[in-house]
Amino acid sequence: MIFRWLLFIAFIILFNWYASQAIKTVFKNSWFQYGFYLINLIIISNFLFQIYFMNKNGNAGPLFSYSLGLFLITVVFQIIIILFILFEDAFRIPQWFYHFFSKGFSQSFRFMPDRRVFVSQLAILIASIPASALFIGMLRGKYSYRVIKHDLLFDNLPSDFDGFKIAHISDFHCGSFDNEEKIRYGIEMINQQNPDIILFTGDMVNNIADEVLPWKKLISTLKAPYGKYAIMGNHDYGDYYRWENDLEKQKNFNQLIQFEEEMGFKVLLNSSEIINKSDSSIRIIGVENWGSGGFKKNGDLDLAIKGVKSEEFKILLSHDPSHFKEKVINHKEHFDLTLSGHTHGMQFGIEIPGWFKWSPIKYRYKYWAGIYKELNQFINVNRGFGFLAYPGRVGIYPEISIISLKLNKKLS
Repeated sequence: MIFRWLLFIAFIILFNWYASQAIKTVFKNSWFQYGFYLINLIIISNFLFQIYFMNKNGNAGPLFSYSLGLFLITVVFQIIIILFILFEDAFRIPQWFYHFFSKGFSQSFRFMPDRRVFVSQLAILIASIPASALFIGMLRGKYSYRVIKHDLLFDNLPSDFDGFKIAHISDFHCGSFDNEEKIRYGIEMINQQNPDIILFTGDMVNNIADEVLPWKKLISTLKAPYGKYAIMGNHDYGDYYRWENDLEKQKNFNQLIQFEEEMGFKVLLNSSEIINKSDSSIRIIGVENWGSGGFKKNGDLDLAIKGVKSEEFKILLSHDPSHFKEKVINHKEHFDLTLSGHTHGMQFGIEIPGWFKWSPIKYRYKYWAGIYKELNQFINVNRGFGFLAYPGRVGIYPEISIISLKLNKKLS
């Protein structure tokens, strides 16, 4: 264990020293280089301390998130610089080897070409762009709520539900929240949309039910005439926390359900509810978390639709969009609309609404943000209301989905 830590520290020192060569080349004053070392030492030491504190207490709070965010900024900044100077050294070092063998060791260092100031300047400039974006994402991006509206057309929607407005929200991660004013603004933004129903697709907390308590009163102010419904996400089961025993873990899970019910949510655990409007009805179906790639598979779709008629209009709440891909699309029953979250859009990407969207998460999830349609079945993957680990968002902002159900009157 000690050897691994010593190896890690040695690697960090070497990593910082190599990246600092660009700083040294551009800024001749040695204090700039010392300042670079000192800032990195503080950031890395704080991050390691927060890891120790988290391991000791078993839960990561906002302080860990900020230490992680700053650590990511320094790592990204230095990696980009290192890529530039590695490229430069690919030309410099062979020249040194040539002189080493032709002139001898004692004379060879005279022929080592100096680092080019232009390359180092370019490296620092390019590296500053993503580093600055990550920093701004921590300051502003994580609370830059966006209302994204969708009008979805259905052939079999009951006429009484034509224009029915759904507020789809997901992934609060209450344990990461740190600004009551901003959260209040986001909650009020949801209410200002005057939704008919609010559907929450999981990850209310990071790990522990008590994370809800500082925000419970505020979240309780969410309102919709046809009710509020919720399901559980992978983080809601407490799987990423060290419990004393399984009984404590189950108690935490039950406590979270109780808190959500006290906030006005009906929690669906592989079950369904009928929503009546005038003489018509639709079904809200909620499954427990089901995710591929090592995530919990508690979701039981067949159990959830027990008693549901095939001809009913069905809205499925399923936290992980991989469930849609693996189980829902080709199920014997037709699910008109699936609502998911989980991906957060990785909290990082590039998006031009209506034109282009990209995030590294697309290489892990086929359905990762927004509306998709397969076999005449829609899925909306919400980008998440909160954030996890990195305390910010860059390009992919927190989302409030407003989905209006529309009847295809051409066929009615």
